[in-house]
Amino acid sequence: MNSGTAPFDELDRKIVTALMANARTSFAEIGSAIGLSATAVKRRVDRLRDTGVITGFTATVKPAALGWRTEAYVEVYCEGAAPPRRLAEVVRNHPEITAAMTVTGGADALLHVRARDVEHFEEVLERIRVEPFIRKTISVMVLSHLLPDSPEAGATHAAPDDAANLREQG
Repeated sequence: MNSGTAPFDELDRKIVTALMANARTSFAEIGSAIGLSATAVKRRVDRLRDTGVITGFTATVKPAALGWRTEAYVEVYCEGAAPPRRLAEVVRNHPEITAAMTVTGGADALLHVRARDVEHFEEVLERIRVEPFIRKTISVMVLSHLLPDSPEAGATHAAPDDAANLREQG
């Protein structure tokens, strides 16, 4: 966000909350719920997009529907101090990595990986491990989601191969 942006008020918070619950909610529906016209809601949404508060709108898809039935978190331990920029380059080369972050603690990074099955996950893990600065990895397989409605329980986008397949079928 820019430092010179308009303040983020309670109406903005209500609009963002409504859009996070369902990005397809119409401006008229949101306005009716919070006491604004559809035009006023649209102006606020445009401002929130322009200032970077709202970064986009997505569809949430069950990963299993796309063939991604195996899920794991992988701790990555690097030799020396691998810069986050270098780690980011590596993870961008693996479409199965749906989230990656540097972390505190013993590990240097934590990766969220989705794969078709255990064999595919193992192949992804081997591709990650060949990077010369990666010393070791520790994997934890996900068995079930205790909060099934959380963003982590569903994909926010299809992997590149899945997106191409969907375009061909559509």
